[in-house]
Amino acid sequence: MLKVGLTGGIGAGKSEVSRLLVERGAVLIDADRIAREVVAPGTPGLAAVVEAFGAGVLAEDGSLDRPRLGSIVFADPEKLAVLNSIVHPLVGARSRALESAADEDAVVVHDVPLLTENGLAPLYDVVVVVDAAPETQLDRLVRLRGMTEDDARARMAAQATREKRREIADIVIDNDVPLEDLRRRVADVWDELVRRARAPHEAEGSPRRPQE
Repeated sequence: MLKVGLTGGIGAGKSEVSRLLVERGAVLIDADRIAREVVAPGTPGLAAVVEAFGAGVLAEDGSLDRPRLGSIVFADPEKLAVLNSIVHPLVGARSRALESAADEDAVVVHDVPLLTENGLAPLYDVVVVVDAAPETQLDRLVRLRGMTEDDARARMAAQATREKRREIADIVIDNDVPLEDLRRRVADVWDELVRRARAPHEAEGSPRRPQE
């Protein structure tokens, strides 16, 4: 099994890259999706979030009002740290359970938005960073996700810098390109991941270097 950590700044296009990798045969473990599951109504995770932030972060149906919570935590690093201390251990436990269920020869891709921020690179055999210019991220968040520019900038500022993400990368995927170019790049990356999965000892003996 090859354990791949996939990360990138918000709006960089990481979800598209993970989708393309799944098309190629990757087993995807999506930390964002799991993060939603562990704070679903009736879970201990949601109870802990409400205890920390109050009932005002709940929607009328009792589910977590994620935009409301996001507007609170992404403007305050201390509150973001509190939220992370609740959610991340739950996500980690669920991710490990899903990984253990994968085939021995699988390429398991962990889609982890805050991989850099939480110092998680050592947990993976390979770290893949999806990279885009900050102006590209901002445009996508405002134009495609409907965020205000202030909200988008706050969320970007709450994450690691572009430079810090690239520092921990073994492989960098440039996503300031048309979709067809991205598809070709992901296909090349997939071939490299399969090669590493088939030659684990060779990969372990190689220095970790970013690949452009």
